[in-house]
Amino acid sequence: MPASRTKKVTPKPIVTEAAAPGSSGKQVTKTTINEIARLAGVSKKTVSRVINRSPLVREDTRLKVETLMRDVGYVPDPMARALAFRRSFLIGMVYDNPNAEYIVNMQNGALDSLRGTGYELVVHPCDSKNADYIEGVRRFILQHKLYGVFLVPRVSEDQELVDMLVEHDCRYARIAAISLDADSKMITTNDRKGAVEVAKYLESLGHKHIAMITGPHRYLSTRERGGGFLETLANRGMKVPAEYILEGGYTFESGVACAEKLLALNPRPTAIFTLNDEMAAGVYKAAHKLGLSVPEDVSVVGFDDSPIASRLWPSLSTVRLPIRDMGLHAAAMLLADVAKPGSAPVITPHLVVRESCQPPR
Repeated sequence: MPASRTKKVTPKPIVTEAAAPGSSGKQVTKTTINEIARLAGVSKKTVSRVINRSPLVREDTRLKVETLMRDVGYVPDPMARALAFRRSFLIGMVYDNPNAEYIVNMQNGALDSLRGTGYELVVHPCDSKNADYIEGVRRFILQHKLYGVFLVPRVSEDQELVDMLVEHDCRYARIAAISLDADSKMITTNDRKGAVEVAKYLESLGHKHIAMITGPHRYLSTRERGGGFLETLANRGMKVPAEYILEGGYTFESGVACAEKLLALNPRPTAIFTLNDEMAAGVYKAAHKLGLSVPEDVSVVGFDDSPIASRLWPSLSTVRLPIRDMGLHAAAMLLADVAKPGSAPVITPHLVVRESCQPPR
């Protein structure tokens, strides 16, 4: 007789004989947490702890349960998890920013941080100029029972919004140009330092007629970037005339409109600093329409180092701000069980010199 063999049996999804009305044959039904507990020989509470990554489970038990769940194709119900913990497994991102590339980069960074954690990202765009926008954010956090929320400039600068989050005991993290809160709740981007580098660079090239296109004045980033730039030039004996400073909207279209006005001045500026890359791209278009060349007729510097900066021709000199990393750090900060003072990441912007600048003719 042939030798007997021990055959390894792999658990399979539970199959019942019941079929839907009008159909025939067997029907596969969803495996339950009770069935996982029975097959693993542990309690339902232990399985729940494994699903929710509790440190109270022995490593060998964790591996056993996780392997079984994977073999049978068991996927925990996120709503059931939320009910068990009286909160959802959702991280919110609240923003009021017209720059699409900035927002996409921020989202991708947050998703990098959340990958594999069981948490998901939900976003809430808003218009902070509307009187009821804080009420809209309130409905957003209550409806989704958010585990936490991170705030992107400009809404991160609104203390009334933060007070509302505190009132509802909602975890939060803020991203802003300067520190506005405890280190455990802040991603500080130090925008002024990057603008100081731009001022020193353009002055070192010999430019005397320098213009600036700002963002909306109510943005803290506008005041920090613009303030650092103008202050540094003033300290070097260069005062920028008021007509050389125009307020844009952090959009491509506003960059075009402002650049057309600046390039019509006499004397024409030989260099333009825009407070983000979208507006810098607008300067390129305006210059081209007027028959001017970058950098031969006008040098251009942006801010953010978004993907568009290296795609422009000639490639754009700009201040690199690690936007994707900022989103990653903000989401990670929310998931930290115990936030330690002083543990916030240090963001240091710096100038990236490419092809869009040269000494003036």
